[in-house]
Amino acid sequence: MLKIERLQILALPPLSFEVDAGACLAVEGPSGSGKSRLLRAIADLDPADGNVLIDGAERRTFSPGDWRRAVRYVAAEPGWWAATALEHFSSPEVARAVAERFGIDPGRLSADISTLSTGERQRLAFGRAVEDDPPVLLLDEPTAALDDHATRLVEADIERRLANGAVVLIASHDAAQIERLSDARLQLAPPVRVGDPVEAHR
Repeated sequence: MLKIERLQILALPPLSFEVDAGACLAVEGPSGSGKSRLLRAIADLDPADGNVLIDGAERRTFSPGDWRRAVRYVAAEPGWWAATALEHFSSPEVARAVAERFGIDPGRLSADISTLSTGERQRLAFGRAVEDDPPVLLLDEPTAALDDHATRLVEADIERRLANGAVVLIASHDAAQIERLSDARLQLAPPVRVGDPVEAHR
């Protein structure tokens, strides 16, 4: 179980919610409402007051490396630090398996990252993030650059991980995807203007 206690993001009121093992929570809201910031705060990539717990253990009891192995953030625009996708995986065998699972020619793994399509990079980044089966996945627009077929391949992988007990939080503007994957929804308020009320609700 992932438990969030009074997590403070932007000008929103403190957020508290729980997501059971095997469940997917959709984080919804207009651009600027804090969806990415919420996911990054849970991943401990951005500072935020409040408590985040996995199965009762607060993240302050984890080393930074252990927390990031347990709670994996997959950005909408993934970063790359080596020349080829192949270099970002634990082994060539794992990289080839990921490429084949998501409909990518394994030969593309050795191509310069800059020559890969946006969709290829997004699928490979997702596969890179999940290769060691993290128990908590924080997905930020994971299929925004994909066609319908590639989207279904990624969603099938997400569904398999949910069936195996993973906790998934997903921010997506794809209403149909949210309907297919999510068990519950967290609605964030629009960006705040001076004098406007702020609310967050499930």
